[in-house]
Amino acid sequence: MSDLTQRGVAVVTGGSAGIGRAIVADLLERGHEVISLARHCGEDQHPRLTHIEVDLSDRAATAQVAAELAKRGDVTTLVHNAGVIRPALLADVQLETVDELVNLHLGCAITLLQAALPAMRQRRFGRVVLLSSRAALGLATRTAYSATKAGMLGMARTWALELAPEGITVNVVAPGPIRTDMFHDVIPAGSEKERAVANAIPVKRVGEVGDVARAVAFFADPANSFVTGQVLYVCGGSSVGSLTL
Repeated sequence: MSDLTQRGVAVVTGGSAGIGRAIVADLLERGHEVISLARHCGEDQHPRLTHIEVDLSDRAATAQVAAELAKRGDVTTLVHNAGVIRPALLADVQLETVDELVNLHLGCAITLLQAALPAMRQRRFGRVVLLSSRAALGLATRTAYSATKAGMLGMARTWALELAPEGITVNVVAPGPIRTDMFHDVIPAGSEKERAVANAIPVKRVGEVGDVARAVAFFADPANSFVTGQVLYVCGGSSVGSLTL
């Protein structure tokens, strides 16, 4: 089977902005056909890029899109990047928020991978990359976010064991602080707090979206068939010690 045939189509959730947008651009540059699933279509246009608007925290909407992808029968790469933070101290955490993040971070990944599995199994090839977070290790105000991002690690390791004999790898990229709109919603750009965050990271800088996209590309590469069930922290060393945001 040729490399181009193996690639099939790559689905990227949250592909219209931030890290997801960088992942989409990188995969396109590497020759993939890409479908971006996001709440709002991005402005980027490319002959091999398709935008689908969907709220992936909505189970019914996600299931409808998944059914459409299953009918295509050519999705062989799934990058689940879509996510939200919803920061709150424990006393203020709402269970509705936990449900929302469970649907988005975990349920969405299950539904989309179930839809793609037949095509992956038929080709005996698949690449699954889940975007977790350094916050999976714990971070103040991140009860719902950390819990669901940590859940991704267990899912990925389980799926890796189940799917490895069929040529399907499952890995996780866990970014630390990365300059995105979502990051700056919590920490204002150019603020003293941003400088303090950078100073707390061993490499003394906040990450860029390209740092994460390159890590995703490694796991998504058809040649990297001997790496599965792994977690790669793209965090400037902040996963080694403590981090204060």
